[in-house]
Amino acid sequence: MSKAVERDLLALAGLAVSGLALASVMSARTPQPRLAPPRRAIAARRDGGARPVTVSAARKLNTAAGTLAVSVLADSTVEHYRGSFKNKAMYAPLIVSALTLATSLHGTADMRPFAHKARDATYLLAAATGLLGTGFHLYNIGKKVGGFCWQNLFYGAPIGAPMAILLSGLLGFCSERVRETDGPRRRPEIFRLPAGRAIAAVVGAGLLGTSGEAGLLHFRGAYHNPFMMVPVTLPPVGAALLMSAASGRRGPEHRLTRWWMRLLALMGFAGVGFHAYGVSRNMGGWRNWSQNILNGPPLPAPPSFAGLALAGLAALGLMREHPDA
Repeated sequence: MSKAVERDLLALAGLAVSGLALASVMSARTPQPRLAPPRRAIAARRDGGARPVTVSAARKLNTAAGTLAVSVLADSTVEHYRGSFKNKAMYAPLIVSALTLATSLHGTADMRPFAHKARDATYLLAAATGLLGTGFHLYNIGKKVGGFCWQNLFYGAPIGAPMAILLSGLLGFCSERVRETDGPRRRPEIFRLPAGRAIAAVVGAGLLGTSGEAGLLHFRGAYHNPFMMVPVTLPPVGAALLMSAASGRRGPEHRLTRWWMRLLALMGFAGVGFHAYGVSRNMGGWRNWSQNILNGPPLPAPPSFAGLALAGLAALGLMREHPDA
């Protein structure tokens, strides 16, 4: 069997595994009915009368924040290990993203309609870590010879990487604000803004930033594979659709936007398979995995699109159930 055939089979296997993982997740989740099941309704009344839809939306946002945290944890571990943890601050995103992941899992399992102070503190810590990390990466690039030139932007510390943990913290913080909505008639709000529209705007901005980071690194790779155009073209369209939903009239279903978010989630999982194929194309392939994982396309990066898409779906669901949100 030729090496070209081996590479193609490996790529197809990676895509198949990613597709099966996504299919299992989608099949395990049954559609949420408009009317809550009796047990949930009884629990909601017992806990203070909050509408189950706000708890459901909050849990979906916790899942989205956790997906981003997993991506950051794996990506920062690989990239900072490659940098030999020369600066002790490089351990910070690993610790914070692990805490954020644990917090998100706790929030996803929590059925109570109350915000949690420990979760709030962790999400705010994640957001602050993302801001500080962006400053560190900008400083790292600026101090190199040539400053902010293409060479340093390509091979220096990635500017957009710390923003993923910032987005994870923001989405998690928003989930707690949605969860603590009081009473069935009060609209979910974040800093007195309608929660659904505010989250849609945040996710739209995040999609644009993540797509820009992918565009920069794929430009470094000369777009030698046509599929490298996908994360540069599909997410900006999704961002525009979300921005339109955030600024549009109340009550529409936004069917196209929903399907586009599902497409972006699929793209995020499938991207792992494409990056695995990119790793296999380096010298030695997966037999030389300890070197090629460090130097090949980052395997944990594409799921960040899936995390943002899940948050977009949560925002759209909240806007559907609360037309004034």
